[in-house]
Amino acid sequence: MAIVSIKTQQVTFYDAEGWIFRAPVSTGIKGRETPAGIFAVIEKDKDHHSTMYDDAWMPNMQRITWNGLALHGGPLPGYAASHGCIRMPYGFAEKLFDKTRIGMRVIISPNDASPVEFSHPSLPKPNRAEVAAAPGRLTTLKHDVAEATKAAEEAKKAAQVAARETATLSASLRELERLKQRADVDLAAAEKKLAAKTDEERSPAQDLVQKLRAAAEEATTRLDKAAADASAKHDLAAAAKDAAQAAEAKKISAVNAAKDAKLAQEPVSIFISRATRKLYVRRNTHVPAPDGGGEVFDATIVVPVTIRDPEKRIGTHVFTAMARNDAGLRWSVVSVDTADDPTDALDRITFPQDIMDRVGSTVLPRSSIIISDEAPSSETNYRTEFVVVLSNQPQGGFITRKPSTDILAAQDKTRSSDSAYDFQGSWDFNKSRTYTRGYYPRDFGRPEGTRDADRFR
Repeated sequence: MAIVSIKTQQVTFYDAEGWIFRAPVSTGIKGRETPAGIFAVIEKDKDHHSTMYDDAWMPNMQRITWNGLALHGGPLPGYAASHGCIRMPYGFAEKLFDKTRIGMRVIISPNDASPVEFSHPSLPKPNRAEVAAAPGRLTTLKHDVAEATKAAEEAKKAAQVAARETATLSASLRELERLKQRADVDLAAAEKKLAAKTDEERSPAQDLVQKLRAAAEEATTRLDKAAADASAKHDLAAAAKDAAQAAEAKKISAVNAAKDAKLAQEPVSIFISRATRKLYVRRNTHVPAPDGGGEVFDATIVVPVTIRDPEKRIGTHVFTAMARNDAGLRWSVVSVDTADDPTDALDRITFPQDIMDRVGSTVLPRSSIIISDEAPSSETNYRTEFVVVLSNQPQGGFITRKPSTDILAAQDKTRSSDSAYDFQGSWDFNKSRTYTRGYYPRDFGRPEGTRDADRFR
């Protein structure tokens, strides 16, 4: 993780054993202050040029928000001098660039802060057997998905064939009903004429009635047989439809199980917000974002959470799984806002057991739990982990920037096969909705109606 101290204008990088790199920085000037809060690296660009500030060179850029905040190489006059980004020495930024990864935690603190060894019974403990079995389980589940997909396709085709046959029989049945009605009408008319004839005239008419009666009986027999066949076909079609639905449900279950198994091999990030009283879970899918830049994060778990004394401030604390140990995992905590002690903060949270069972048994190093008074920032979207900004600190460099350009909301609210991305890492634009907030740097200061955003809206 990286911790930036605004007070001392310094950044320190940590691994599981302690700090490894340290350098001076320049954060945002007054009115353009770098916001304090919790971020993560969401994109890296070796040779980046600003789209906001006259193509300014920002070498070895590591983005932490899509609205333009980043760590990058730049001039350091010895005091806060940027427009909100975190400038690092050019050589330091270059040396650092290949040593970090997407998802690395970046904590920006108003004062000095550092990770402290920490333990608490609420912190998840991995099940070693489940962790060890995870790769093999994923292989098995991928095979199950393939088999379930094949079975679902076959059942769907069988249901379609049965539906077509039923439709054909229904059409034939309607034609036979029409023919029977016509035969009945012809017979009734012939019988009426027969009744009106004298004995001398009855013989030819009687022959016609007998023929029409035989035709009507044959039509009835054919109709009854067709009705029986149609009923049987309807039953078969209904059974085929039920089988297709069951096969599709089995496929969806297999796909979701495979997704969870794949995600279980990634560090998990949990965010608990006192403001929203919800618990959020995010894990990186490592699927490249389809609209340029970053990777897609799984955000399918959002549930209510119980917080004791919810009107009382809790602070902002980041608990990080640093490495495995005999107890399971070794944890640290960084408190950015200490309204409450980190132990007391965890004591106030009632973690949903079903969620902890789902994600806690395979928790890995680099996993984290964030507890904060704040709600997720508007910068938290489908291609970020969590962005949490301290509302009681200056945010000039944050609020003067436009929000992220696009927020793609996957339709995967029910964990079905309609997910915008599948566990194998493919994205389907047809299964996503795009909400565009136009961000065009040249629009600053332009009157409404003349902006690029108006032309391209």
